[in-house]
Amino acid sequence: MPEGILAALALPGLWGLLAAVTVAGVIFGFAGFGAALVFLPVAVALVPPELAVAAFSVSALSSLVTVVPRAWNVIDRRAVGVMLAAAMAGFPFGVWALRSFDPTVIRWLVSGVVLVTLAALVAGWRMRTEPGTSARVGVGAATGVIGGATGLTGPVVILFNLGAGAPALVTRANTLVFLTLSSLLLLPQLAVQGLLRPEALWLGLVFLLPYALGSRLGQALFDPGREGLYRRVAYAIIAASALAGLPIWS
Repeated sequence: MPEGILAALALPGLWGLLAAVTVAGVIFGFAGFGAALVFLPVAVALVPPELAVAAFSVSALSSLVTVVPRAWNVIDRRAVGVMLAAAMAGFPFGVWALRSFDPTVIRWLVSGVVLVTLAALVAGWRMRTEPGTSARVGVGAATGVIGGATGLTGPVVILFNLGAGAPALVTRANTLVFLTLSSLLLLPQLAVQGLLRPEALWLGLVFLLPYALGSRLGQALFDPGREGLYRRVAYAIIAASALAGLPIWS
């Protein structure tokens, strides 16, 4: 067995990370969002933030074969493409912050962004922005900065997509595809700035199977008629994860 895999399997806190990434996959599969919101608050409490963000970005690529194919024919490709291009422009600034800030600051940022996003979702708040090109560029750029710094590429785009007025099926598909492809596009910037280290790659590979299985299970559980129930369950799990990841516990 490769030495890198052995080192990843011997990582302190691995079982907690595996449980978190599996639950994150289930949430993503049936809710269409929330994987990073579940995983990262827990992960940054167990390993350095840059390792957690890089490894999760690798593991999220399993969505290319688990959930993206079904969503691909539904998405608004131009809208998703514009936001991805803008996110790429924001990634370098966010990754610089991830590389430069104290890990405790990053932990506070992760839990804070998650809790604010969750509060907005539970309260029914939406970004009532006209879904034109300028708005999508702004949302994509903000997503790139926040996603690069914390690994959370979802919050801004989730709130924007929910308020954009598109049918629920299209909104869910747009979010699924955007989050998956943004994880893919974040990897080169992590590599350029020296954060995509071998240990992150190996740990991400260890996460691939549980995340993929969780996503397929969540997708199998998804029933449009019970979407409200699934969202409430997702909100509860996201809240528990964010609270568990607060630096006050350590």
